[in-house]
Amino acid sequence: MNLKPFNIDEHIEHLISIIVEYTPKIIGALLVLIIGLWLITRLSRLATKSMERRELDISLRTFLRSLITIGLKVILIVTVAGMIGIGTTSFVTILGAAGLAIGLALQGSLSNFAGGVLTLIFKPFKVGDAIEVLGQSGIVKEIQIFNTILLTSDLKTIILPNGAVSNGTIINYSKNGILRGDVQIAISVENNVDVVKNLLLEDLLKHTYILKNPAPEVAAIKIADGGITLSIKAYCLVDHYSIINSEVVAIAQTVFTKNNVIPPPLRK
Repeated sequence: MNLKPFNIDEHIEHLISIIVEYTPKIIGALLVLIIGLWLITRLSRLATKSMERRELDISLRTFLRSLITIGLKVILIVTVAGMIGIGTTSFVTILGAAGLAIGLALQGSLSNFAGGVLTLIFKPFKVGDAIEVLGQSGIVKEIQIFNTILLTSDLKTIILPNGAVSNGTIINYSKNGILRGDVQIAISVENNVDVVKNLLLEDLLKHTYILKNPAPEVAAIKIADGGITLSIKAYCLVDHYSIINSEVVAIAQTVFTKNNVIPPPLRK
């Protein structure tokens, strides 16, 4: 068997030709990488400032900044790899297949994530609001990326998936900053209804937590079994909603006692 003699000059020449061929590409790729990383940092800062001006939630700001930075760096790496001659078609195909597999495996979580992002961006409610959603009512204690946490009036913690929350009907009781209490109290038909109404309104307007605008309302809504049912509606700030109905009842009791308002007859 004849072995080809080793020719060092030939190998050196081949090495030099490779260096000559790839050096401009490597230099160009390094320049693109350095400039690209600098641009990504600048874009990340600009995006952060824009989100701060829009007063987005801090957790959403952090996540979106990371998402933007990682996404741009992946694009930059693929671009640099293509510049130095590394085939990117297979690389992109593998990334796409991996993304599809992860998306199918985490379909429910991604739905909740998307719902959380939409909630944080469009703000149908915020922390501290009193809402009703998915048949649950309570005060919003926390809006997370995947879940919304409510605290009910009986101090139960309810964790709701954001995907279902964003697709459901949301009733925001505190969107306008005020809420209305509703109390119904019966008096005897022997009373002068207009006088009782005026007495109630006078004391309601003196209460610290009851708003003057909109003004409280007192209306006779029903007569039955020798009694007249009065509907008392008082408006308050969201922070006082949990006590407003009990305060209205206390005011009514004081007014009735002080002015000898006759109660309705007892049912037999």
